[in-house]
Amino acid sequence: MASKLYKEILIATGDKESTRNAIDYGIELARVTEARLHVIFVIDTASSSQVPLDADWESASHELKQLGEEVTKYIADSAQAKGLKVIRYIVEGHPVEEIMKYANRNSVDLIILGKTQKRWLDRFLLGSVSENVVRSSKIPVLVAPF
Repeated sequence: MASKLYKEILIATGDKESTRNAIDYGIELARVTEARLHVIFVIDTASSSQVPLDADWESASHELKQLGEEVTKYIADSAQAKGLKVIRYIVEGHPVEEIMKYANRNSVDLIILGKTQKRWLDRFLLGSVSENVVRSSKIPVLVAPF
């Protein structure tokens, strides 16, 4: 008999490589607990870190939406191959705010994020999505190493 500890698990991702462990943890935990899996990809409109210096926002936004489609589809396909139900969501906005809004709106029981490597100066000036979700969430958060 599967545990009903989690019914709704959210994986917040930016790409396949830096969040591979979060993806693996999320899929396996959802499988073991028979939870529904949610996958969110947030296009960060507050930061230029996702946008190449020589690109305009419109073309960069289009490319990031394509990346979001690719990443969330990869996760959904992997999870569905293990018999899981998956909901994909791609949105533009501030990552922490969008992750928390989605989690609260969908009664998520657990948020899973990847820990990315950032230079100390970037982290000092900008903070990290994982750290800020952990600090602001009333929902349990699992941060998987890269």
